[in-house]
Amino acid sequence: MKDLLTLQGFETLVFEFRGRKVLLDMDLAILYETETKKLKQQVRRNMSRFPSDFMFELEDEEKQYLIKNYLRLSNLKHSSASPMVFTEQGVAMLSSVLTSQKAIEINIGIMRAFAHYRTMLLESKKLRKEIKSLDIKLDKAFKYLLSKIDDLTDQKANALPLIGFKQSKREDKD
Repeated sequence: MKDLLTLQGFETLVFEFRGRKVLLDMDLAILYETETKKLKQQVRRNMSRFPSDFMFELEDEEKQYLIKNYLRLSNLKHSSASPMVFTEQGVAMLSSVLTSQKAIEINIGIMRAFAHYRTMLLESKKLRKEIKSLDIKLDKAFKYLLSKIDDLTDQKANALPLIGFKQSKREDKD
């Protein structure tokens, strides 16, 4: 199970729906070493703990998107139930619903992975900003160099008189 929570493995479990990063109920069930059906039962028994910004069920179009784009989720095609997805807060709330020691350990791992994921996103934004700043500076320097090259070319063309013999056109006499 720890392999599933490595950062690279965790990133493949995170999806974005409705502007939120979420985990699927079936992936969480695997992590918690329980059945998806049992996880959903516990959530339904405690719905007051899961407002829409903690957990929501996917609509048919969203479910179809997963089926078409992720081979590992093709078994959803045969399921009549819509998958539940959990935001970071929803995953944290699961620890109050699923009280086994395994659930607590997995929740701690997931919370750490979400925190690391958030840090990576912030660093990515900072890096993107720095790259854009460098790009602007390079663009200015490039334009400056091009203008200087153009000036030099214009000066050479206008400054020097032509040197050498002029050939006159010779007419051939027959």
